[in-house]
Amino acid sequence: MLFLDEAPEFPRTVLDTLRQPLERGSVTIHRANGSATFPCRAQLVLAANPCPCASAAGDTACTCSALERRRYQSRLSGPLLDRIDLRVTLPPVTRAAWLDGVEPPEPTSAVAARVRAARATAAERMAGTGLSLNSQVPGRMLRDRWPVPRGSLALVERALERGSLSVRGFDRVLRVAWTLADLAGLATPGPDQVAEALGLRLQRVAA
Repeated sequence: MLFLDEAPEFPRTVLDTLRQPLERGSVTIHRANGSATFPCRAQLVLAANPCPCASAAGDTACTCSALERRRYQSRLSGPLLDRIDLRVTLPPVTRAAWLDGVEPPEPTSAVAARVRAARATAAERMAGTGLSLNSQVPGRMLRDRWPVPRGSLALVERALERGSLSVRGFDRVLRVAWTLADLAGLATPGPDQVAEALGLRLQRVAA
């Protein structure tokens, strides 16, 4: 796993060099005497504040102008974000939650067991292909060999037509939908899984 905290503070040129490893699962280093290619399959996690001041009180105490916000968020380029499957917006922690606490989260062991079961389901589905994870399946193979029922794709097709989703993004939504179906114990993704995968992708990045 590669975790980049305060991702917009990294130079944009550095961030954009991650595009090839994310897409191909390998990185090529060129030197004067030749080049070498190494495997590079990492899970990338980016954390970003909505603006440079990162006010703990949220928008009400923010001192940044609209232009400053746009410039800050634009440091994460469109082509890089197009390769990010899940985008989760985290609201500020409320005073009550901070002082009174929240209910205990689900145990890690329970989550891990659910993930292991979902991965086993995916591996069984892909037996004989040399693949075992939904994230590894090429887009064309995903659409040809394991097509999602057309009736379940209405929302994602409209997003593609409107231009809010790229062709690459379409395939990534399908991969996430398959993962959600595997986690739910479903034989194939339905409208709910596709809609959830699309919603997770179209959210703005903030933390």
